Amino acid sequence: MSFPALNEGKPSRTADRVAERRAQHQLADDPRVFDDSLALRIIHPDAAANIRANPKANDSLLAPYLRAAFAVRSRLAEEALAEAVATRGLSQYVVLGAGFDTFAYRNPFPALAVLEVDFPATQAVKRSRLSSAGIVVPESVTYVPIDFASESLADALARAGFDRERAAFFSWLGVVPYLEIAAIEATFRFVASLPAGSAIVFDYGIDPASLSWRGRFVFRKMSQRVAAIGEPWKTFFSPDDLRALLLRCGFRDVRDYDPAELNRLYFAGRKDRLRIGEMMHIAVATV
Repeated sequence: MSFPALNEGKPSRTADRVAERRAQHQLADDPRVFDDSLALRIIHPDAAANIRANPKANDSLLAPYLRAAFAVRSRLAEEALAEAVATRGLSQYVVLGAGFDTFAYRNPFPALAVLEVDFPATQAVKRSRLSSAGIVVPESVTYVPIDFASESLADALARAGFDRERAAFFSWLGVVPYLEIAAIEATFRFVASLPAGSAIVFDYGIDPASLSWRGRFVFRKMSQRVAAIGEPWKTFFSPDDLRALLLRCGFRDVRDYDPAELNRLYFAGRKDRLRIGEMMHIAVATV
């Protein structure tokens, strides 16, 4: 398993941009789809100042769709986690490709241990920002820096104290499209090897060929943007193919949320017409 290819020793630029969109959502959109009290404090101070001064400054045609996508996937992931804690008593939460996610510092569950897995360079920047912002790192948080060239996810988690004999919940947001299929399947199989009740939530993109002309136009613009910063998209799925893969890997239940359902559940009745586009799906797979 791996994360998006990065320049060696440098943090992910994509992670920064995603965090800035989540922060912008806190001020630019009303009502919020996702409340994150720390979103503006975890980003670079200059970016935070610009957002506070003008939440919709330099808003492009695509910007609202991006804010909506990043907000809804975080909200759905945290809702699925809350359900797993409440109904199955899960006490281990693994955030794969954590970036500047802030759940661990807003964690409302006293018994829930949070393991943040990411590249050392990205984690170093995050920890520096947490310190500068005066955000306390709870004892429930464990950082799991990993170099996938020399260590597997299973070994890195074991080193960090992860208990494979207990069920766990995984989130994997904004990562799957950047990976080769072999790395994606390896992660699915690892999670599926854990005790019953374990689960993973992740977002993915459908095959661009299945999109409308407008969707293909947006896809080209976005794919060019991420490729230009050295983090290109690589893998897409049809929902049926993904479900088949997850079942082969050992999951017993797969819940797939398509854009129409996400817009109905989280964006209906908005006066600002905030909504997601037609490409992103979110899946929750349970062992």
